[in-house]
Amino acid sequence: MTVQPDTGEIQQAPVAAFLASHLNGRTDEELSTEFHTLLDAVRTHGKKGSMVITIVVEPPANGVDSAPMPIGVESAVKAPKPTPVKSLYFLDDDGQPVRDDPRQMAAGVYRNTDGTTEFRTAPSATDFKKA
Repeated sequence: MTVQPDTGEIQQAPVAAFLASHLNGRTDEELSTEFHTLLDAVRTHGKKGSMVITIVVEPPANGVDSAPMPIGVESAVKAPKPTPVKSLYFLDDDGQPVRDDPRQMAAGVYRNTDGTTEFRTAPSATDFKKA
């Protein structure tokens, strides 16, 4: 912040200029990379995301007014992720997830009208010929 001597107007440095010059431009490069990664993830997954940039300012060492102030920049990106693929399950009698419906007979098991599971061959067309 500087004060114009002729007008007394206070001029503040833009935050963008600070971020661009912080750590010799490395912060700007890292933030730009994270920002474009976020943009790609939003475009890819069609969901919203966010990026939070935090400027952390610490007081001067030992409370000395003329001592330098440590300033750091932190960022947090919440990029969207793909929706996980789901699969369908049934609950068995014990409440455990199983792939096959426990209420349905297993394929290949046939029950006869008398309740037995003994396999019988179906009658052929010749069995029905009139004598």
